[in-house]
Amino acid sequence: MKKWMKWSFLLVMLWASTANAQQQQQQWNVVMANTVLDIWKDSIPVGSQTKWSYDMGVVLKGFEGLWRQTGDAKYLQAIKAKMDWFIQPDGSIKGYELTEYNIDHVNNGKLVLLLYKETKEEKYRIAAHHLRDQLRTHPRTNEGGFWHKKVYPYQMWLDGLYMGAPFYAEYISMFGDAKDYDDVVNQFVWMENHARDSATGLLYHAWDESKQQRWANKETGKSPHFWARAMGWYADAIVDALDFIPAKHPGRAKLIAILNRLINAIEKEQDATTGLWYDVLHYNGPGKERNYFEASASSQFVYAIAKGVRKGYLPKSKMAMAEKGYQGLVTQFIKLENGRYNLHGTVKVSGLGGSGNYRDGSFEYYMSEPVIVNDPKGLGAFLLAANEMEGRKLKHK
Repeated sequence: MKKWMKWSFLLVMLWASTANAQQQQQQWNVVMANTVLDIWKDSIPVGSQTKWSYDMGVVLKGFEGLWRQTGDAKYLQAIKAKMDWFIQPDGSIKGYELTEYNIDHVNNGKLVLLLYKETKEEKYRIAAHHLRDQLRTHPRTNEGGFWHKKVYPYQMWLDGLYMGAPFYAEYISMFGDAKDYDDVVNQFVWMENHARDSATGLLYHAWDESKQQRWANKETGKSPHFWARAMGWYADAIVDALDFIPAKHPGRAKLIAILNRLINAIEKEQDATTGLWYDVLHYNGPGKERNYFEASASSQFVYAIAKGVRKGYLPKSKMAMAEKGYQGLVTQFIKLENGRYNLHGTVKVSGLGGSGNYRDGSFEYYMSEPVIVNDPKGLGAFLLAANEMEGRKLKHK
């Protein structure tokens, strides 16, 4: 009996070891891109058939990276098919209204610029100009920071830097006036100035210049907590905008310094066991046991760190954070279910204010939002991280 139990144990261990080895050999950017193509087939836009939604742009930037890494034209073709659902022959964008002044709506412009570069089709150039025109008249704080939305007056959110700044910088590099690079850099500087916590180095989710929102601190205008995905958006925005800021522009040094301060703060919040990050960082108050490791933010941090190291913005020693985080992502969140790999653990949305059910920025609020499977924001963030990490593996083969 004991001999049988011993052999059974060894067989189980061998199976587990083999399964783990097979998991590690997967090229996870390719695997999860297949999941995206399985869920949103053919020309169906990612996430929605009707909405010009920023999360589609996050996923398709992941496809762009995979196309560049593998040379497989199907990824570029998927980008074109999904964007062409919205971009009309005259360059207008179905479902887009400039005067909504929603900074989220600018994010997909990165793919518009890519398609113009690759195809030289005039409709993409015109569409890109429409999105740039929004930024020309977009409402701003007194200092000059873009409001997150017209319906959120005098508010800058960390999320908005990802939505607007990289497109803005790339547009300038292609069509614009070099003096506008100052405007791009200043968006990051102003955001850090108003949202950074001096004690932890972390950035609060948002800042209300008017200090009128119920969620805003009446003295500082800051929101109450450190939402991880907001900081992930901000970190990713920095490394992406830096792709287009000229080498001799003084703003580069400012952005690199901001990135280093943020990553140093993020490093202290990484879980030592899993390598992941909690949905709300640096929280030790009532209900803390409800906090959870979150897939999109952890992916965003892995991407920003890995790209930052690759580009020389961060010390090489920081790469250990990305490696541990990536291992945690694959181990904790990717599950093979009914023949398809799915990404678990992404919070659907977290915001502040609004009409109806007012989002007060409390810890209870953040914990109330649903955590879902295969959310486009999570899939897109994971693809970006996986492109960086799998690319390193390929380079060392």
